[in-house]
Amino acid sequence: MKCEWVRENITLQVYGELADDARHEFEQHVARCADCAAELKAEQEFHALLSQDRAAEPTPNLVAASRMRLQEALETAEQGGFWHRLAFDPANWLRQARFSPALASAILIVGFAGGVGTSYKVFGHPAGKTDAGATPAAAEASITGIQSITQQAGTNQIDIKYNTVSTQEAQGSMNDQRIQQLLLFAARSNYNSGVRMDSVDLLTQKPDVSQVRDALIYALRYDTNPGVRLKALDGLGGFVRNDVRVRDVVLEALVNDANPGVRTEALRLIEPVKADGSVRGVLMTLAAKDQSQYIKSQARTMLAQLPEID
Repeated sequence: MKCEWVRENITLQVYGELADDARHEFEQHVARCADCAAELKAEQEFHALLSQDRAAEPTPNLVAASRMRLQEALETAEQGGFWHRLAFDPANWLRQARFSPALASAILIVGFAGGVGTSYKVFGHPAGKTDAGATPAAAEASITGIQSITQQAGTNQIDIKYNTVSTQEAQGSMNDQRIQQLLLFAARSNYNSGVRMDSVDLLTQKPDVSQVRDALIYALRYDTNPGVRLKALDGLGGFVRNDVRVRDVVLEALVNDANPGVRTEALRLIEPVKADGSVRGVLMTLAAKDQSQYIKSQARTMLAQLPEID
């Protein structure tokens, strides 16, 4: 065994990726070659150093926000180039299959599995509406998006059409867990801002549920549509006094939101807690140097109503 081969595979050895027979030969060579043993030791020390300072895992909010931005970017991206690359080229596929038996076998297996799966879908699970209380086939599949949300007039009945491989539909009231899960999914991840607004609007009926309140906080902080953020503010308004997380996110919207309407509504919501220390600090900053004359004026008025701190 040559030293060149050993040094090319040192990284695989450190990560435990070498096959058993190759690992045995590797270890035999290193035992009698001082130079390769030194290379291995240096690689192991470097790996140990990297392991001491692992990168932090992204937060669920960051992942969801990134997914939403990606979906919106994909919605507005030009599609021609992608479909052109996927254009069916029989000659190219045959050339690849001719020189790659593994590829040919994979194509055969995928085709067979696809046929069986299609038959199962067509004959085993007919399409149609499902009850939210039941366990529809789509419950076990990955949801790709919410297509529409409608509430039947004068009732508590909600219809949600959602996409997996094909569009599916669930019906139920706001008390149905499946309906709540779909609404939460739509509020955080759907690329259609109108659907996000409908879902947030309905979720404001259940702000006492912790997951719902988390979704409203997320929508206020990250949603790109100001109408959705206003709906979220409406649902959170009753919790500004008693929930510090809600108070903080409303203050964040007041200071940082790019939409004047959202900022004005946030300012109105904090009026009952204007004596709180964090709120007073934000109001003082706004009264001193906010770019909006209306916000600056209202902040000064609210501060003037507060007793002075001794």
